[in-house]
Amino acid sequence: MDEAFEPGRTLPARSLELWFDYTCPFAYLASTQAEGLATRMGVRLDWQPMLLGGVFKARSTPQKLFETLGPAKAAHNGRDMERWARTLGHPLRMPATHPMRSVDALRVTLATGIDPKVIAGIYRAYWVDNADIADRGVLAEVLRAAGHDPEPALARAATDAVKEELRARTDRAIAKGIFGVPTWIVDGEHLYWGQDRLPFVEGKRRAPAPAPPGSARGRTLEVFWDFSSPFAYLGVMQLEELVARTGARLVERPIVVGGLFKSIGMPVVPLATFSPEKQAHVAKDLERWSAYLGVRYRFPTTFPVSSIHALRLWLALPEALRAPFRDRTFRAYWAEDRDIGNQAVLAGILAECGLDEGAIRDAFARSGADDVKAALRASTDDAARRGVFGVPTFVVDGSAPTWGQDRLAFVEAELTA
Repeated sequence: MDEAFEPGRTLPARSLELWFDYTCPFAYLASTQAEGLATRMGVRLDWQPMLLGGVFKARSTPQKLFETLGPAKAAHNGRDMERWARTLGHPLRMPATHPMRSVDALRVTLATGIDPKVIAGIYRAYWVDNADIADRGVLAEVLRAAGHDPEPALARAATDAVKEELRARTDRAIAKGIFGVPTWIVDGEHLYWGQDRLPFVEGKRRAPAPAPPGSARGRTLEVFWDFSSPFAYLGVMQLEELVARTGARLVERPIVVGGLFKSIGMPVVPLATFSPEKQAHVAKDLERWSAYLGVRYRFPTTFPVSSIHALRLWLALPEALRAPFRDRTFRAYWAEDRDIGNQAVLAGILAECGLDEGAIRDAFARSGADDVKAALRASTDDAARRGVFGVPTFVVDGSAPTWGQDRLAFVEAELTA
């Protein structure tokens, strides 16, 4: 019997819900994978339509969330959407009129008994044909293709009973802690957000990575990171394996991510701007990633932390000591709850790396030099200039940046293409 990687999960699962609205491209991509996922899990898929706008209103989330993104993040999200569509093998085109009104399509979905053929048809109309799913004629065509008589179905969709059912379902989504789509709920209690969390939804332990299809020798992988990010910690802890597997040349770019955020107009602590429900999910997601990857992790009591002295020390150290100091400092903060903003803690980490008292004093002295300070500022400024908006960010041979430790499979594919 398979063993679940996540504490609290049991395999096989008993139930799988997919909460969705038609206005999200990632929900569309999730819908193309949902039945196959349910089959692998040995459960019946329970489609759960909801009105995303109602959830956003309840969470005080902007209705056009994408318009709140900075240019660099918006461009990255667009590339990410296209990359996922190619990877999953499904056509996807962003409509010029996005977002379109979806309430009528959701009511039609309910009026036809949540027929998967209707769901697939509406998603295709929106994300492949770019048709207006608020148009009665478009919905009639979808219904006809799915084997339904359009007129009775459209009439049922307009009844007070169906309207109330959609409101009630949206209220249930809010009560369950849902803040976006697609959201998967396993066994009525385990909530996962995103089309990219299918391995977590399935719940099995991580399988050994297959050999890469090609070599990345002669190719360069740049990595922008800061000790203050848990996502950078999880990403950096996978670097050694990635470089060994691909043969890529690693170039590290430590930056002050708070300074980067300020320079591009982002909040210094983005997590603090999320709804309580999304904050809770991010915290749980970090725990899941640590369990999935087999990396020790616990959220520190001192957060946020000033990482600038640790970053300058990394730059001041000889090349041979940088990787041991980097890994020990990340673990000290994100696994051992040690305050890396404290210079005594940093001195202890240097001692763990094998430095004696004299070498530690020299390292601290060197870290305060003007050229070290200037190098850290220059790296941070360069990150902003190149479209970096968070850490970890990966750049292959100077190409467009890829953000997130959860996108390393894409980075490896780009390296070995």
